[in-house]
Amino acid sequence: MKLSLALPTPLEYFASLVQSDADFPLLEAAVCLAQDEYPDLDVQQVLGEVDQLLARLKLRIPPDAGPLQKLRAVNQFFFRDLSFAGNVNHYYDPDNSYVSVILHTRRAIPISLAVVWLELAQGLGLAARGVGFPGHFMLKVNLPNGQVVIDPLDGQSLSREELAERLEPFRQKVGLDNEFEVPLGLYLQTAPPREIISRMLHNLKEIHTDQEDWQRLIAVQNRLIVLLPQAWTEYRDRGLVYAEAGQTGRALEDLETYLVNAEKGVDIDAIAKRAAELRGAKR
Repeated sequence: MKLSLALPTPLEYFASLVQSDADFPLLEAAVCLAQDEYPDLDVQQVLGEVDQLLARLKLRIPPDAGPLQKLRAVNQFFFRDLSFAGNVNHYYDPDNSYVSVILHTRRAIPISLAVVWLELAQGLGLAARGVGFPGHFMLKVNLPNGQVVIDPLDGQSLSREELAERLEPFRQKVGLDNEFEVPLGLYLQTAPPREIISRMLHNLKEIHTDQEDWQRLIAVQNRLIVLLPQAWTEYRDRGLVYAEAGQTGRALEDLETYLVNAEKGVDIDAIAKRAAELRGAKR
């Protein structure tokens, strides 16, 4: 009698990776986001490609290299030798969020470039982290003489003045004036892996929403709910997408989950009305 072991679905595999914050494999979780678009993707092969890049990088660095020398080496390797850069001509292409693709195109958006760069930098022992800077993901590295903030599009180190300048459009958008001065350091907090993957998924969510691509959007929402199981607005959003896709039963289930758990949501009345409409249509 033969035993058949069912392989996990891409969503089940993703769920197994993101269960714990204590042991969260950022690169692997980022790589597997592409499985919805590329179901035959070999995640381990992609991880192996990054390992090979790290091995090549390590050969360039003397054993006694200090942190600053290592930082210069990873930037030279990543941005100059491998020519990783921003995909300025096709910024809203979903492929910019897929590590497996960008390893070959060498073009992406800041956060995806940052995930690969971090794997190389941390592989050298650098104290490197991601930063959820408003509007543009950043990198930071702690060095013996202080902290360096880096733009993952080109490896440029940014001064406090340059960071403040980049922050200004966000401050104006949310209505922060000079009388309510938020310390710059608050915008440079380390982004934990779960937050990074959430931001990558929200980028895809925005793209698929703009294109009204409901099936791809549902796949992204499924991952967001696995990643953030108590983010009730994600249930709401998935429910609304299910409704657009004609899946009334699933839409009602998600909208009711939102209504039960998000009692103080500003849109409770509107969502309750939409749920009532769906119930009426279902009869």
